[in-house]
Amino acid sequence: MSNKDHIVNALIELGNFLSQFSNDGIEKKDTVKHNDIFFDGFKHQIKIANEHNGWFNKENVLYAIEGWSKSLTIKNINNWTVKYNFNNENSKKVAIVMAGNIPLVGFHDFISVLLTGHEVLVKQSSNDKHLLPFLAKYLEYCEPKLKGKIQFTEDKLEGFDAVIATGSDNTARYFEYYFKDKPSIIRKNRNSVAVLTGNETKEELEALSNDIFRYFGLGCRSVSKLFVPNNYNFDNFFKAIYKWHPIINDAKYANNYDYNKAVYLMSEFDMLENGFLMIKEDASYASPIATVFYEYYDSIDTLKNKLSADQDKIQCVVAKDLNPTEITFGETQNPQLWDYADGIDTVEFLLKI
Repeated sequence: MSNKDHIVNALIELGNFLSQFSNDGIEKKDTVKHNDIFFDGFKHQIKIANEHNGWFNKENVLYAIEGWSKSLTIKNINNWTVKYNFNNENSKKVAIVMAGNIPLVGFHDFISVLLTGHEVLVKQSSNDKHLLPFLAKYLEYCEPKLKGKIQFTEDKLEGFDAVIATGSDNTARYFEYYFKDKPSIIRKNRNSVAVLTGNETKEELEALSNDIFRYFGLGCRSVSKLFVPNNYNFDNFFKAIYKWHPIINDAKYANNYDYNKAVYLMSEFDMLENGFLMIKEDASYASPIATVFYEYYDSIDTLKNKLSADQDKIQCVVAKDLNPTEITFGETQNPQLWDYADGIDTVEFLLKI
């Protein structure tokens, strides 16, 4: 068996392990390998992750875990990897600087490095540092060849051959300078948008609410801006998103809602709100927590041109019959393994270094 096949088998076992943890319930299965060592420990890590970072509530952590359990199947992994040549004899050490905005946000980079035969040096965000090291240990139990190939550090990154770094526009400038002599993928701020026509069904708008509120809107795949036709009536939108109203019971979200509402009122900005979300006309893409920006468009053609011109600011476009790369309403937080961040093929990059 090739190195890649060994890793794939370990990832499939990990997918089985993660399938025990979902918002439908946490249930131990007899058929999962190494459960005696890892099951109770991972339940504890989920609890610790939430205690350490209030944005990582149990529902969002379990949603992320369930997403990975569905991705890590033999069918999905084969569909993802079939187009690449993994005959890589030249193992390098790849550093990953991870973001911490949503649970396990750097996991795709992590498994991509292992699949391509490299060693991985991980610098985690302090906001998301409990789940991945535990899952790395599980992978080492499933595939002992991984021992010694996975390293976590909180110190300055040293002794690496290439880097994948994710951060803000400000940190990206630092990354670009600091890593200028190494092969790199540097990711900056991106946001996701939805294009509405006024003809959306109630079900489509309800699905869109998941794109807006999942992970409190903190992900780059979270919809932070709406493009709407002139004279768009927001009544149906507000009715459809009402199912998410319990989100205001979360203290961190409520604090942001109250703060941003006060800022808007004191600044005398026009905005609409329903007690748990504000919408404000604004040309920017990145909206504050508990706020979604909107912008009117005159025609679909001019909007397409604008989205094309601003593509380096946009992660996903949620729409219906707009363009071939659009995301279906409700699906931004369920990316496939082959849906690469910023449209940059991580595996191809790693196979060429």
